Amino acid sequence: MRVDDAVLAYGGGWVDRAGALRADPERVAALLAGPGTRVLALWRDHCLVAGEAPVRLAGDRAAQARAVADEAVFLGLDAGEPVFAVDLSGLTEDAARELAGATGVADVRTLVGGLTPAEAATQAYARGLLHWHRQQRYCGTCGGPTEAREAGHVRRCVAADCGRLFFPRIEPAIIVLVEAPGSPGRCLLARHAGAPEGAYSTLAGFVEVGESLEDAVRREMAEEAGVVVTDVAYQGSQAWPFPAGLMVGFRATAASEEVRVDGQELLEARWFTRAELRERSAAGRPLGRVDSIDHHLLHRWLAEG
Repeated sequence: MRVDDAVLAYGGGWVDRAGALRADPERVAALLAGPGTRVLALWRDHCLVAGEAPVRLAGDRAAQARAVADEAVFLGLDAGEPVFAVDLSGLTEDAARELAGATGVADVRTLVGGLTPAEAATQAYARGLLHWHRQQRYCGTCGGPTEAREAGHVRRCVAADCGRLFFPRIEPAIIVLVEAPGSPGRCLLARHAGAPEGAYSTLAGFVEVGESLEDAVRREMAEEAGVVVTDVAYQGSQAWPFPAGLMVGFRATAASEEVRVDGQELLEARWFTRAELRERSAAGRPLGRVDSIDHHLLHRWLAEG
């Protein structure tokens, strides 16, 4: 089974994004004002929570949040019910909590263990879109202000002589489980700059302009770890809107066991057998973030032998 056969956190297509509705402002406005509409309120990339659960606004609270926020972003339909998101980042934290009836704020990544896959995916979707809106308030061509269009999925420069359209962008990154050639089976893990002593993870890096995903795998492994890889094989992908990532998982085989870390992004790298990784896991050392694709890459590899 490949990683993309599993349900990874923050994805899964749980919400019908109903893209055809975005170009109908009257229909979107009617949905927003409807009695069954749910509104997710976020504050500076954080969920507003009551206890350990993100708040869902309806009725008067939803109307107040919409009035305070610059715009309401249409996320889609959940079992036929409209779902929107609003950004209360213009308020102080206390004011945002009071308006939403929340007791605190929290990053969705700290809540994911207590959320259903659908809840985690929808919260992450809202987080990514609202972050993009805050970062795209001005035109990169002429410097003019932009305004939301298409129910929050497009921004348009309002300058009369410009009118450039901006769409939410993602930043693709590859994440790779590299296997050693020959037996016994071993995989390459590295300690990244800033990581504590003994903390190892798979290798990853951003895709550059003019690269295919496979090109990025080969370049990043060579640059960071001095490893030439072959047999690059796609394993799956994961939404990672923190703030705008897409993690694309691969496996590859090293041409040799030689490793030369760059000393900047990677401080050290070494080969681990399955037995060594099982020992680390039994000792309480996690094999990747539990909500991340690297966790699945490692555990799939362990299950093979």
